[in-house]
Amino acid sequence: MDLEGAIPTSPIKVRKVAKKESWKTVLSLAYQSLGVVYGDLSTSPLYVYKSAFAEDIQHSDTNEEIFGVLSFVFWTLTLMPLLKYVFIVLKADDNGEGGTFALYSLLCRHARVCSLPNCQLADEELSEYKKDGMASNNNRSFWGSSLKSTLEKHKILQRLLLVLALIGTCMVIGDGVLTPAISVFSAVSGLELSMSKEQHRYVEVPAACAILIFLFALQHYGTHRVGFLFAPVVITWLLCISAIGVYNIFYWNPKVYQALSPFYMYKFLKKTQKGGWMSLGGILLCITGSEAMFADLGHFSQLSIKIAFTFVVYPSLILAYMGQAAYLSKHHILETDYRIGFYVSVPEKIRWPVLVIAIFAAVVGSQAIITGTFSIIKQCSALGCFPRVKIIHTSSKMHGQIYIPEINWTLMLLCLAVTVGFRDTKRMGNASGLAVITVMLVTTCLMSLVIVLCWHKSVFLAILFIFFFGSIEALYFSASLIKFLEGAWVPIALALIFSAIMYVWHYGTLKKYEFDVQNKVSINWLLALGPTLGIVRVRGIGLIHTELVSGIPAIFSHFVTNLPAFHQVVVFLCIKSVPVPHVSPKERFLVGRVGPKEYRLYRCIARYGYRDVHKDDLEFEKDLICSIAEFIRSERPECSIPILDSENDERMTVIGTSSSNLEGIKMHEDGDVDSSEIVGTSEPRVAKSPEKVRKRVRFIVPESSQIDNGVKEELRELMEAREAGMAFILGHSYVRAKKGSGLIKKIVINLGYDFLRRNSRGPTYALSIPHASTLEVGMVYQV
Repeated sequence: MDLEGAIPTSPIKVRKVAKKESWKTVLSLAYQSLGVVYGDLSTSPLYVYKSAFAEDIQHSDTNEEIFGVLSFVFWTLTLMPLLKYVFIVLKADDNGEGGTFALYSLLCRHARVCSLPNCQLADEELSEYKKDGMASNNNRSFWGSSLKSTLEKHKILQRLLLVLALIGTCMVIGDGVLTPAISVFSAVSGLELSMSKEQHRYVEVPAACAILIFLFALQHYGTHRVGFLFAPVVITWLLCISAIGVYNIFYWNPKVYQALSPFYMYKFLKKTQKGGWMSLGGILLCITGSEAMFADLGHFSQLSIKIAFTFVVYPSLILAYMGQAAYLSKHHILETDYRIGFYVSVPEKIRWPVLVIAIFAAVVGSQAIITGTFSIIKQCSALGCFPRVKIIHTSSKMHGQIYIPEINWTLMLLCLAVTVGFRDTKRMGNASGLAVITVMLVTTCLMSLVIVLCWHKSVFLAILFIFFFGSIEALYFSASLIKFLEGAWVPIALALIFSAIMYVWHYGTLKKYEFDVQNKVSINWLLALGPTLGIVRVRGIGLIHTELVSGIPAIFSHFVTNLPAFHQVVVFLCIKSVPVPHVSPKERFLVGRVGPKEYRLYRCIARYGYRDVHKDDLEFEKDLICSIAEFIRSERPECSIPILDSENDERMTVIGTSSSNLEGIKMHEDGDVDSSEIVGTSEPRVAKSPEKVRKRVRFIVPESSQIDNGVKEELRELMEAREAGMAFILGHSYVRAKKGSGLIKKIVINLGYDFLRRNSRGPTYALSIPHASTLEVGMVYQV
């Protein structure tokens, strides 16, 4: 009773503390976000003017071109990162998570266009599904309801939506290749001012490559080891460029503020015409890194990211660009000033310190996009759109800090190839600009759907959004695409390669699941065998992994018909991802029976969000057994959730992990408690022969729980089966295109998917299973 009386007062105290410390928390997160989110965006002054004036604009004695570029930079920074992302896009978070796939996940839940094959109605009961305020159809407008039904009816539109999300994702990965290359190369280019042209040519590229190799070699240590340096480095850099900007404004041209008028954009385009339009590909680099505000939203909060950008990053960048324009307005005759870019506007006495700070800032900015690439690969893999890769969690405290070796070394090789192959910021800028603007275009398209389907706003508001921002982005996109042969082909090539990998993997996974569904065994076949299944039932637990969320997989019938014995307890385990960022531990498992009680066949579905961390195997096994024990103890028809499977009529119960279910059954192993005690009672247990050392298992049932003899006996069998050990039955699939398939399908399945499957990692839970406890069964899938 004391515990129950304490429950109402606890949340009140927590809320009061939270209110007192909320402003401290927000400012702390805003400080941290400067190092993680804005490193890339803050280093853009290194190469924007250099790229804009590369060769497309003819220099003249007037300042119209310089003021025109500054005007474009100012309004681009104001409209895109500030207006679009800070005030609109950040509000479209997926329960606190951001990014292209977060928008796609949000749409999947509101319009049922999910690309995951084993989606269930039970998943829609998750608290994360409802937390974002999903409204009923009554709240939707006529156009919103029509759009929703159209998307749900036409598979082709669902595929187009998936392809759009994949293109945006692949361009982010491409940005992960190009951003470190251009940031580090631009930072190192400052060496040109302190050495001859011949010396600089032989130093610049090797120095940039050495820094890149060092940067990628440090990734396996995790950002948490050096993360405390990120924010101070970026803050120092922002203070540095803003102070230099203020100095240049007052020393060289105090009237540079006039260029903030949009009239100078018109004068710029009118005078430069085609050259000015083509230079927009360099100008748009001023917003590279803006998508990180949305992609890294899960590590911070909306308010902290807004405060950091609005009050620190935005004014610092504007002052830096104005200072460069002020300097160039008095030195526009010297073409070397345009070619060298940022460093020429730095006073000579402080160039070396600024160069060192710039290199550190470039490394920090590159680190942010590399970490973001790891994160988005993990999301794609969880949602079945990327082959399984090894994911290492580098921090026990921060769930988002991960390291993927295969991706890390692939990015490093591609970065070095771009650096050595291009050797100048012009072509690197062309490539990076196209990647950045494509991601923004995809975000705009998905956001217009979110406005109608998720926010239930007028379709005219969505049209206004896509027309206003889409037209600006289309202008920049066209200016970048026209430079296809001058470097812009790189992100397109990378996107095509990664998109092909993602789509082939997703297509093969989908076809494999469809084969499983079509070939699952009827429940009538199981009932005809009887409780013994027609074979000898031996002690132990047989854990059969399957992608099916209902029905009996064909692999089980293969076992029963070909082996003389099987385990006394059989668990069909499905580990699946759902289109939400996180699944609460209290809702982790769905547990149910397959067939009558005496068969001792159970189905357990472990659900994870695309940002969740999978537990280690021992803890997962313990949670799995406890969830089955808790299901046996508390099995009631009224607390079950039906799954759409009319043939098997299975009913599933939501069970939490053992740590989250304080009043549930607990399990102790290996002498944690006296093995003479039994399930929830003090009855003596028959002593086993001391000659054999075996794992001792005991279930602790809550004192208030009343269980009958049938439940007690079933729990005892489960306990004894756990003591005897677990065997893991894994399917080793060989997927082939069935006879009569078209040539393209044969190439995709027999070559593409088969190659990816053979070279990808196995399921994460199976990596550390002892080989003696594992049994792999080969099956040929004719899809």
